[in-house]
Amino acid sequence: MTRRLTAALTPLARAALLGATLIAAPLAATTAATLLATGSAQAQSNPFAPVILINNRAITAYEIDQRRRMLEVFRTPGNLEEQAREALIDDRLRLIAGEQMGVTVTEQDITAGMEEFAGRAQLSTQEFVAGLAGAGVAEESFRDFVAAGLVWRQVVRQRFGAQAQVTESEIDSALSPSSQRASAEVFFSEIILPANTPQAQAEAQRIAAIVQNNPGNFANYARQYSASRTRDSGGRVAQGVPLGNLPPALSQQLLQLRPGQVTAPVPLPNALALFQLNSIRETGRADTGNAQVTYMQYLIPGGRTAETLARARQISDRLDTCDDLYAVNKGQDPARLVVSEPVTANQLPADVALELAKLDENETSTTLTRGNALVLTMLCSRTAPRAADAEPVDREALGNRLVNQRVAQLSDGYLAELRANAIIRTP
Repeated sequence: MTRRLTAALTPLARAALLGATLIAAPLAATTAATLLATGSAQAQSNPFAPVILINNRAITAYEIDQRRRMLEVFRTPGNLEEQAREALIDDRLRLIAGEQMGVTVTEQDITAGMEEFAGRAQLSTQEFVAGLAGAGVAEESFRDFVAAGLVWRQVVRQRFGAQAQVTESEIDSALSPSSQRASAEVFFSEIILPANTPQAQAEAQRIAAIVQNNPGNFANYARQYSASRTRDSGGRVAQGVPLGNLPPALSQQLLQLRPGQVTAPVPLPNALALFQLNSIRETGRADTGNAQVTYMQYLIPGGRTAETLARARQISDRLDTCDDLYAVNKGQDPARLVVSEPVTANQLPADVALELAKLDENETSTTLTRGNALVLTMLCSRTAPRAADAEPVDREALGNRLVNQRVAQLSDGYLAELRANAIIRTP
């Protein structure tokens, strides 16, 4: 949303919403022959004339305009007209599949779905609907959008529920040394949103909801909002990161995603983070659990400014190993230099663990801040622990990941099949 949506619906907005509903209702009952007779010329002058037909189910100019306005509210970049058309075609195909399978959703289901969606932006349904109305989006359009998603959820569950189940032997196979995901590198993109004040935290939650609802635009959102040094590359981390190096909570989330999906917001000290999975690549190395790391941090007063960043770059250029930081801090407050004992990722603050995971030995990072200081973080060593020290694998989480991956693949394939078999044309 472009701002926190708290304004109430005005009487004029209610009247406009009622008018749109009354006009759209008889249109839904219009026969296919009548729709064909309207033609594209009429669609240009009548917003409720069909402009696309999917198996003789109409999409109107009004619906496309409503979806486009909704995408604008979500700050979706790109050709919104084209994206609105494609999204509505998919929704029609989902609803047709639901009708063929006898799937129905109740008003209670839809109300709960609208509440869930609005809650992602930390808003009530009433606040969310009021905000949409301010941008010219009718409540009925939001309702239809939610209903199509709920129908598809049931279609996928009914059609693929049995196929998606995994057996204990399949979990055992996934845990074998030859297929174990923990012996892999993960390629991901990140968005780090500042949340060091109540106002910044509310804004971070608002942006996070937008990103989660539009994962295809992750890179653009990273360039626009992220405070990480990866923002210029659309949030993409340059190199693959071994899963064992990441904070356990983050690696578990990433393992349950398929490429293109986005994690739930991950709280960090003074920040909120989102991660998009790009790919996972097997390394061929056996998993040995979380590595032990040692690191040092040098605090540069002044916060994140052009001056402190330039100072950090100058210092980094002079460093060959962590021991060089002792000379940098000579004669200064000893508290400015932090020296760690050997620790594993799950023993570290999440933001420190994340930064160290992206570094090779003797590399530095300047992403973090502490209070009014920019933190130059340097990885000193990373040593794999003995296999006996490795943490046990969560079999339930692994099973859920396998189910989610299988369902996603089956549902995506089914939607593509529906598209391929559909008759999609303009009147």
